[in-house]
Amino acid sequence: MDRVEQLLKKVEETRTYMNDLIREKSDLLDSEVIIASQMLDSILDEYYKILQQENIRK
Repeated sequence: MDRVEQLLKKVEETRTYMNDLIREKSDLLDSEVIIASQMLDSILDEYYKILQQENIRK
């Protein structure tokens, strides 16, 4: 599995985790929800950086 596929899998896992937390906590400002959201942002940032690098190489 290449890096892009790994990141996409991690995005889906983290998104699911965050959505489960939101349902459980019923509060978007809960610290766990915020941390999960920040983790998702970080993974998405890495994903888009890799896509940009691949587009530059072409």
